[in-house]
Amino acid sequence: MKKLTINILLQTIFIINIAAQTGVNSVEKARQYPIITNKPAVNFFEGALLGNGGMGTVVTTRPDAISFHFGHNNVWDIRIAEENKAETLTFDEIVSKIKSLPPEIKNIRDDKWLKDYFEKMHANYDKPYPRPFPCGTVILGFDRRKTEMLGHKIDISTGMCEIYLLNSNGTKNTLQIFADMTADKIWFRLVDENQRPAPSCFNRIRILPDKRTPKEFPKYTVTEDISLGFTQILPSLEPDKYDINTGHPNDKAFRLEARISSPLTNGFRHPATGEDEPLRPAERYIAAGNIPFTGLISLTEGSATDIKPEEINIPEPTPEQYLNAFEATVASWKEYWNKSGIALSDTFLEQIWYHNLYFYNCAIKAGATCPGLFANWSFGDIGTAWHGDYHMNYNTQQPFWLSFSSNHLDKNLPYADLVDHLLPVSKMWAEKYYKMRGAFFPHSAYPVEMTHHPYPVPDWGWEVCETPWTVQGLWWHYLYSIDTDFLRDRTFNPVRQAVLFLVDYMKRPDAHGSQWKDDRYHIIPSVPPELYSLKPGFRNNYDPLTDITLTKFIFKAYLEAVRILKYDRQESATVRDVKQILEKLPDYSTVESSEYGEIYTSVPGETDRMVYNYPANLTHVFPGEEYGIDAPADIKHKLLNTYHAHQNEGGNDIVSLSTAGARLGVLDIEKFKRQVKYCLLPNGTASDLCMQTGGRYDDITRFDFMASMGIWIENFALPLVINECLMQSYDGTIRLYPNWDKSQDAEFSTLRAVGAFLVSSRLASGNVEYVNILSEKGQICRLKNPWGNAAVRITRNGTPAETLNGDLLTFKTKAGETVLINSDVL
Repeated sequence: MKKLTINILLQTIFIINIAAQTGVNSVEKARQYPIITNKPAVNFFEGALLGNGGMGTVVTTRPDAISFHFGHNNVWDIRIAEENKAETLTFDEIVSKIKSLPPEIKNIRDDKWLKDYFEKMHANYDKPYPRPFPCGTVILGFDRRKTEMLGHKIDISTGMCEIYLLNSNGTKNTLQIFADMTADKIWFRLVDENQRPAPSCFNRIRILPDKRTPKEFPKYTVTEDISLGFTQILPSLEPDKYDINTGHPNDKAFRLEARISSPLTNGFRHPATGEDEPLRPAERYIAAGNIPFTGLISLTEGSATDIKPEEINIPEPTPEQYLNAFEATVASWKEYWNKSGIALSDTFLEQIWYHNLYFYNCAIKAGATCPGLFANWSFGDIGTAWHGDYHMNYNTQQPFWLSFSSNHLDKNLPYADLVDHLLPVSKMWAEKYYKMRGAFFPHSAYPVEMTHHPYPVPDWGWEVCETPWTVQGLWWHYLYSIDTDFLRDRTFNPVRQAVLFLVDYMKRPDAHGSQWKDDRYHIIPSVPPELYSLKPGFRNNYDPLTDITLTKFIFKAYLEAVRILKYDRQESATVRDVKQILEKLPDYSTVESSEYGEIYTSVPGETDRMVYNYPANLTHVFPGEEYGIDAPADIKHKLLNTYHAHQNEGGNDIVSLSTAGARLGVLDIEKFKRQVKYCLLPNGTASDLCMQTGGRYDDITRFDFMASMGIWIENFALPLVINECLMQSYDGTIRLYPNWDKSQDAEFSTLRAVGAFLVSSRLASGNVEYVNILSEKGQICRLKNPWGNAAVRITRNGTPAETLNGDLLTFKTKAGETVLINSDVL
């Protein structure tokens, strides 16, 4: 009895010690990874990235000035071309035309009628709009004879950017800049070497509209009073339909204005012509003086009827206002960082994780428009490639994958809003074009009102996988939150609409019948992601692996949602169809590789030499989540063969292929790090860079051609790869360190797992020291025993409870309960 009491006491002390030591101080960790440039950063891709999730600002530095380039997720050129509606044929009419092609036609576009039709359907997309619209630039100039630019640093723990200036008398000044996290404002102040407010060392301020503003736009209106700025109207109609004098009720507008504490004076420029010229619009000299230099730049956006050029909203900036705003901003960043954290022995992996989560918070927030390809940073034509739009075959979804395991579920809400926005036009297209129920989601889309399919081209526009892929993130949101209200109000209807379309599509006579010599429900025609386009006879356009796995995913999600919401009676017919098709989907296609053995292919008939763009022959690992590290042995063997045989041209693989590798437990982390380093830009973001020829790229291809297009938001999901190396839960079982070298120390705090569990753990000296699980919703927890089959001690809310053993630990939880698990060593 005495020995038992001592053991219990020692166990309690051990638990208390573990509890006291758990948790990563992610704010301090973030502070360890500033983004530093020790020279002028004159290029857009060298500048400091700031933002509040809606507004984005790139701060570049020249030897003679500082420039603030503004963008906003809500600000777009909202004009849209929707011509050729009457000429748009139905799906059946186009299929019939393709079926009638003579056998000698090897390429769809070799047929003149189809070539002309494809070009006509592409004409709307050929217009330069819609697109993100840059919101202008503010410049602070200084006299190079008196002040020298040294460089800048971003403290990502607080969002503070410091620009370092050297004065001719040997003293140094720092311009401290931050994005207000509660309003679309940039604050700045000048301090001396002792952090005391300092008077201005700047001599000029100027505000410029974007240099690529279309000539057919209404002329911007300049404000030159106590503040400087301009207002730009964004027409809602195309040039041939728009009256520039009267405008339109649906027009949008924005105003960019700046105000500083120093007096402004008018005057003249002294250009190289030798003839003095007046200062340009929205340009003034800054008068010298002893007033502490403080400034504020405000971006206002919305309806053109609400944004009046004559209304000045910007307050006089004072040191007190600056400090109050900064205090609120620091608190906002602290709350953000405290959601989750990691501490690794590998500092570069830590840097990847913290840098990209910093960019993530700058680029996305609930209530703002879902960002497109290049987030909220734009300038000139930077950020406008492919309209900067929504590509629904992974690009749009990828950054939101990070929101789940990193415990930032609020970041997924703009994506849910996007799905709601796309649903009406997707249902219309299913009904009018396909003559089917439900919704067929578009390949490309925009955050503007759409009355016609934005990409009605029968090539990439026929990617069936994009329909289940679009709604997948809504189901993930439920799985990671167990938020039944979200499931009912935001998830179920879009998922149901996708399911209805898929059911009708696969029950067509072309997709199921005796001509197939089987009883399967096929997916035809379709186009695998970024491969083949459309072929005569649909020879590479049936049963893509990506389509099958995502269809399985969303069918299973639908059935589970029906069960949870108790919709069995009202959904009985669709449930019956879904179960019938689910049992009879085609097998995944494979091919024998002489070097690697049997491997999966993206479509039937594919060779083992295919160079992929997106890893389309591994999507049943991720994002399909059908298989992973515990796959049946025969399937696991083929998956590993496929992973090792996979060739990828790069640009779309750094997150998805790496995540698939981690899910299989075979990701080479050192190789992953080298690829990230290869893709890094001076601003700390990872771009889309090519990796090899043999697919769409040739020896004369610039391997960095996509780097100059914009800031690729999709790669902000890089921390997901690290999360998956540390913890996986996609199938409802939590696995710790599944793709991690156990000799390398690691710790993580409150990574979110399926089932609404927040998981924390530490690995040190090859041993898992503890697992701490906070159950938000009281679900049953399943944990792969990190100590093998050893007995483990369960402590609930600080009180020792039961002992468990075995390879899989299963235990009940209560909502709000904290469960500490450690090896029963005593």
